[in-house]
Amino acid sequence: MEEMVVATSDEQPEGGRGFRPLPSNGICGRLGDKWTVQVLWHLSRAGAERLRFSALKKEIDGITQRMLTLALRNLERDGLVARYYFPEVPPRVEYELTDMGSGMLRALEGINSWLMENLSRIEENRRVYDDAEQR
Repeated sequence: MEEMVVATSDEQPEGGRGFRPLPSNGICGRLGDKWTVQVLWHLSRAGAERLRFSALKKEIDGITQRMLTLALRNLERDGLVARYYFPEVPPRVEYELTDMGSGMLRALEGINSWLMENLSRIEENRRVYDDAEQR
């Protein structure tokens, strides 16, 4: 999936579309993976509270420890999640969304709204396509 950015008025591409592709930097790919948005969403549900790794793992159905670790590391690296380490016995680690992570969720709400409005049409188009492919 290519990254997209809104073009400024002096950069308006042909056809009036307000987007132009950015060089790939991995953000859209990360958001398109199976777990990243789930992790962001569960952290957002915690509100002002931080969540421990074990709580996240328990809440996200089907995620493995390894995949949760990778998702959290990538989100932390991108600045969307903050990690807090407490050197206790046993050590405690908590996570929360950063302001940028919350902003990402607000941006994703638009995509989610579009999906809710168009999901039945997409599913119908898939059925028609699959039926035609079987003939």
